[in-house]
Amino acid sequence: MDMVAMAGQQALWTALLIGGPLLLLLLVIGLCVSVLQALTQVQEASLAFVPKMFALGVALLLGAPAAAGIMRAFAATLFDGIVAVGGLR
Repeated sequence: MDMVAMAGQQALWTALLIGGPLLLLLLVIGLCVSVLQALTQVQEASLAFVPKMFALGVALLLGAPAAAGIMRAFAATLFDGIVAVGGLR
């Protein structure tokens, strides 16, 4: 049971490492666009959506190798733990 809890904790930490920076980036861009919309009184829905999607696409392209490395390390740790619990050599 302890291995299951550790695997769950590692899964949550991995999700935070991968998704956290992207969500933080979208939060900052959304805040900037909202301030710009409030200053100019232009309330267009696509003005809030398009910059976020563009930034998300760029961030995914630039951050994909790091995210793949984090997921690979998690999977290797998880599979090693499964083998250790199963007693296979």
